[in-house]
Amino acid sequence: MPHHGPVTPDSRPATVADLSGSQSDAATPASLPRRVIVLLISILSLISLLMFGTGAYALTPGAAQWPDAAASTVRVVLLACAVIMVVTAVLAHRHGGTDGQARVAHVLLGVGWILFSQAVIVLLLRLVIGLAGLDDPLRSRAMAVVLAVEVLVLCLWGFRQARRVPAVRRTSIPVAGLGAPVTVAVLADTHFDPWTTPQWSRQVVERVNALGADVVVHAGDLADGQVAQRADQSSHLGEVRARHRFYILGNHEYYSGAAPWHDHMHSLGWTVLVNRHEVITDGGGGSLVVAGVDDPDAARAPVSSSHPRRPGPDVDAALAGAPSGVPVLLLAHQPHLVADARDRVDVQLSGHTHGGQIWPFHYLVRLREPVVAGLSRHGERTRLYVSRGAGFWGPPFRLGAPSEISLLTLVPAAGG
Repeated sequence: MPHHGPVTPDSRPATVADLSGSQSDAATPASLPRRVIVLLISILSLISLLMFGTGAYALTPGAAQWPDAAASTVRVVLLACAVIMVVTAVLAHRHGGTDGQARVAHVLLGVGWILFSQAVIVLLLRLVIGLAGLDDPLRSRAMAVVLAVEVLVLCLWGFRQARRVPAVRRTSIPVAGLGAPVTVAVLADTHFDPWTTPQWSRQVVERVNALGADVVVHAGDLADGQVAQRADQSSHLGEVRARHRFYILGNHEYYSGAAPWHDHMHSLGWTVLVNRHEVITDGGGGSLVVAGVDDPDAARAPVSSSHPRRPGPDVDAALAGAPSGVPVLLLAHQPHLVADARDRVDVQLSGHTHGGQIWPFHYLVRLREPVVAGLSRHGERTRLYVSRGAGFWGPPFRLGAPSEISLLTLVPAAGG
């Protein structure tokens, strides 16, 4: 990712002038060129028809010999779902779009993905069962019923999993040069959105506070929408209790206005790290550098004469002036940024992936990110921890990727 000029670190938080952004920066379909809008709608339409079309084929194959009225009804309903998903998605992302439109689009997107992935599996099973000697129409009818029941159960279960208060996932990480253990509670990808209630946010904060962590970090993707829309949910973050609270911007902040979210979190008492660092004590007479980098999408955000290019991630700037020999904890929203941090920091904390959120989407995530979830080593020095996130994006479903609040205990490495 190209960098756009150095950012000089100092002891102050970044300001709106540093970020050079506003809520009006967020790109909407109405602000995009017509050809881009047409291309995006075309791609979305193809995806929608593929998902629901594959489901219709698996549920109503000719070999099943369903009554014409029943087969036609299923096909019409699924076609309507495909069309409604596209229409509501476009309306929700236009100027003046509503949360209700977004809810409909996101639910249909999630149902369509689950239907598509399970339909592919059922179609393969139908071939296998055919080789075993079970003939149609019984074979195709049985597989269609299995698919319908399976999709219903997975949608209900996935909806429940997505909206629960995340469980705590504990991990211990040895860090050379640390004087005493430091506990770090990690929130990431809360994605306060049309589905998120203030009660859920309050319960998440209560669970974080119960951990008694020395440091609490939010690793980006705070919300979907502007500050005024999500103030009721996000304001509970001001109640987080810890000696230190650090926040970095994720890519979704840049979709709705990074500077207002930066200022909002600063007003709630969080230290916002934009390509800079802070030095804290570890409780045992030693120190720990906590650094944070900007998100790569900062460089792709809309710009104008009044809102110039934002800095983008810059590990050099984030670490400039850091005391030598002191362990470094780096906050970087997207895991692939570890390529720049490798063997320069001790631990990188990231989110962004949601652990794949809805199986088997994690296979697509791996095309971009080196790690989908959990702890991994990169080089001789650096360990990367990727949180599955506390919330969800878009479809209100989680399958095979449970949400989490991460509690990391950084412990002095043996011999070091």
